[in-house]
Amino acid sequence: MRLRLVSTLWEKFAAGKMRIVAAVKGCSTPTWYRAWCAAFLAAYSLSCPAGEDRLLFDGQSLAGWAVRGGRASYAVEDGCIVGRSARETANSFLCTTQSFADFILELEVKADPRLNSGIQIRSECHDRPVQVQFGVQTIRIPAGRVHGYQVEVDHNPNRRWSGGIYDEARRAWIYPLTNRPDARAAFRFGDWNQYRIQCIGDRIQTWVNGVAAADLVDSLTLAGLIGLQVHGSDHAGLEVRWRNLRIRELGRHIWKPLWDGQTLNGWRPVGQGTWSIENGVLRGVHGSEQSEYGHLISERRFSNFTARLKFRALRGNSGFYFRIEPTGFSGVTGMQAEIDAEHDVGGLYETNGRGWLVRPRPDDVRKWFRPGHWNTLTVSAHDDRIVVHVNGYLTAELRGDPGRRDGHLALQLHGGQDCEVHFKDIEWLVRE
Repeated sequence: MRLRLVSTLWEKFAAGKMRIVAAVKGCSTPTWYRAWCAAFLAAYSLSCPAGEDRLLFDGQSLAGWAVRGGRASYAVEDGCIVGRSARETANSFLCTTQSFADFILELEVKADPRLNSGIQIRSECHDRPVQVQFGVQTIRIPAGRVHGYQVEVDHNPNRRWSGGIYDEARRAWIYPLTNRPDARAAFRFGDWNQYRIQCIGDRIQTWVNGVAAADLVDSLTLAGLIGLQVHGSDHAGLEVRWRNLRIRELGRHIWKPLWDGQTLNGWRPVGQGTWSIENGVLRGVHGSEQSEYGHLISERRFSNFTARLKFRALRGNSGFYFRIEPTGFSGVTGMQAEIDAEHDVGGLYETNGRGWLVRPRPDDVRKWFRPGHWNTLTVSAHDDRIVVHVNGYLTAELRGDPGRRDGHLALQLHGGQDCEVHFKDIEWLVRE
C-alpha cells in the first residue's frame, strides 16, 4: 500500500499536478504519509528550476520563513499559515528568507473582516536604519522595520482596496483602487480569495479572484522578500489564513549604464552649448546669446525601455528626450520629460508636436523637486504607456498615447537661455 501511494505521488509530480497539500489536508491520511509529503514537497520546491511553479509553503512547517516586526503569532494549521493579531504591537510580518525579483505569485487568503492584512513583495528589512528619498522628503526607516510594496488585503467595506498597492513604511498608497469599481467588488469579505501577483521589471500587476486590480509602473525596488502581514490591531486573536502559496521565478532585471561616465562614446553633441565631463558628472552649459538649442543625442535607438538618471539643474531649461528624431527647428522632434531649474519638472512635452501633454502644477512640483540638489528622474516608455517619476514620486503618466514608439534619447540645453545642468548615473533597466 505504501509503495503504491509513493508511486502515485511521484507520477502526479511528474505530470505537473502539484496540489497535493490541498488534497492531503482534507483526508484522514496516516501521520507517516503527511510527514513524507512535507519532506518531499520541500525538496521538490528547492530543486525546481527557474520558470516553473513551485510551492512557497510546504503545508506542514514554517521552514524558509521568519517573523519580523511586531508580536503577532504565526502557526501552521490544517495546511494553512495562520496569523493571529496581538494587542499593542506594531505590524507583524512572516517573511521569506529568500529574495525574489521577477515572479508570478499565487495564493489564497482569508481574513477576519475586522483585521487588515497584506502581502509584501520585493520588500526589505535591514539590521540598520536606512533612508529613502520621496520627493522633497527624506524618509527614515528604523532597523528591523519591514518596508516595501504591499498588495492590500483590505478590511474596510467602505473602501475595498484589496489588490491595490501600498508602500509599507515608505510612500503609503501608490496604487489605490479609487477609480476601479470592478476591482473593488472582487474581494469577498470573510471568505477565501485567490490572489495573483506578477512582477516583471518595473511593472507590478495584481488580480483578485480573477479580476485585474493594480497595474503599477515603479522601479524603486526590483527584488526583495515576500511577507504575510498581520496588521496592528486593538483586538487580540483575530485571524488571517493563507494557503496554496505557489511561485514561478522569472529571472531579474538590473540597471546597466547608458553612459560610461568618462567619455561621450555612444553620444553625439549637436547644436550650440558645450558638454564637459569631470569626476563622473556630465556638465552642459549654454548662453542666452546662443539662439540655437543644444542636444546630446544617443547613437542608439530605443523603443520600449525604462531609463533613469540623476540631474542637478542650476540655471535655465533642459529635458530628457526619448523616441526622438534629430529634425525640426529646435534640432529634435519628439517627447521629453521636463527638467528645469524652477518650473514644470517631471512633466511631459512633445517638441514640434502636441506641446504639453502633462504639465504639473507649481504646488505639485514643490512636492517632488529639490532645487539646486541632485534629483532622480525615471522614465518608463513601453508601447503606448509612458510613466515619469522624480525622486520616487509619480509626476506624469500617459496611457494609450498615439505618439511615436521608437527613436533616440537626448539631453537638452534650451536655446536663448542661460543654462547649466549636470547629469550622472545615466542607466537603463535590462533583463539580467
